[in-house]
Amino acid sequence: MGGRWIERWEPEDEVFWREEGERTARRNLLFSVLSEHVGFSVWSLWSVMVLFMGPRYGVDPAGKFFLIGTATFVGALVRIPYTFAVARFGGRNWTVFSALLLLLPTGLAFAVMEPGTSYTTFVLVAALTGVGGGNFASSMTNINAFFPLRKKGWALGLNAGGGNVGVPVVQLVGLLVIGTAGAVHPRIVLGVYLPLIVVAAVCAALFMDNLAPVRNDTGAAKEAVRARHTWIVAFLYVGTFGSFIGYSFAFGLVLQTQFGRTPLQAASLTFAGPLLGSLVRPVGGSLADRHGGARITLWTFAAMAAATSVVIYASLIESLAVFLAGFIGLFVLSGLGNGSTYKMIPAIFLAQGHREGLAGEEAEAYGRRLSGAAMGLVGAVGALGGLGINLAFRQSFQASGTGTAAFAAFLVFYAACMGVTRAVYLRRPAAVPGTAEHVTEPEPRPGYAKV
Repeated sequence: MGGRWIERWEPEDEVFWREEGERTARRNLLFSVLSEHVGFSVWSLWSVMVLFMGPRYGVDPAGKFFLIGTATFVGALVRIPYTFAVARFGGRNWTVFSALLLLLPTGLAFAVMEPGTSYTTFVLVAALTGVGGGNFASSMTNINAFFPLRKKGWALGLNAGGGNVGVPVVQLVGLLVIGTAGAVHPRIVLGVYLPLIVVAAVCAALFMDNLAPVRNDTGAAKEAVRARHTWIVAFLYVGTFGSFIGYSFAFGLVLQTQFGRTPLQAASLTFAGPLLGSLVRPVGGSLADRHGGARITLWTFAAMAAATSVVIYASLIESLAVFLAGFIGLFVLSGLGNGSTYKMIPAIFLAQGHREGLAGEEAEAYGRRLSGAAMGLVGAVGALGGLGINLAFRQSFQASGTGTAAFAAFLVFYAACMGVTRAVYLRRPAAVPGTAEHVTEPEPRPGYAKV
């Protein structure tokens, strides 16, 4: 129980929030973003390292996709324990520890990143970078507890967006290294991040807090697992975040493999999509606060399907310009969808509390309790979507030399996500209120956002 602990935390109390809560929450949000940002960069390292792996490394495109997929898979799995670590150890304490843990995969990558290293070693080191993906789950769970429901869309979107920016930033660092030192010096990228990890850990130790009212609740975890809406939103998050992280990791390799770009040419294009997708994530959360997360999510999936059609067309006519336009559109839209889909989680469980007869503080406590537990599960399943995208690309390139078949599969999946969103969260309620499993929030208090 070391570190600073806040014993009283009541963000829904407007007086408490105005006088002391908001200032403290914003400070913790700022340094949570820093730590999560570095975590995403470490998780994304192999999307950059593969650009440095020329013929001397002896790794074919399928092997490179597998390295990226390995990091994605481990990052998805560790999100579940990371979610519950916040309540067990405290948000500040866990942020310090999880940041310092990033030194292990980064240091090992620095040691082995050279021709002649066995492929098995590369796979093991890539797997270790997955711990950076876990930082997202603990950070989102922590920030969810700090903010009132009416502010969650903005706060969670900003927290996640700031973390997601770690993907294009590490890719920009890779571009800078390739453009100045050449594609034979990957250790420079890793050397940049070792001190940044220490800075993130020190800042968390100095400026973040633990919330004593947040405690592990085994019952909440079990309820979240049993709740059908946990898995429905997780399915939708596969379509948004799974797309974002999968495309982010694979974009440069797709450009090299399908369009014959050099490492420098690929790196100069790779960062743009993840950067835009990260920056618009808070916009998705803010739009969800105003118009409802389900409505924004539905239209996002419709637009993603249209953008995917553009990418398929570009692949068939072998137009790099059209391909880039469609692919960057997918990044932007997945970023919007990330924000709107995650905003749905607390609103859904608050609405469920009202349907079960709870009101006021009881309903709010119920919503916070279950949404915090559900976020880790949703985040983990969503990240597995990134693994699916990389495996789909691997299979598509092995079979035909292009990613067209993979994009066709993604188009079908986005259509399924549209159908689920509309059927579950936007259909009209039954004639007798409360008889249907309709989760749009019944506006229990002024200013609260809808699902």
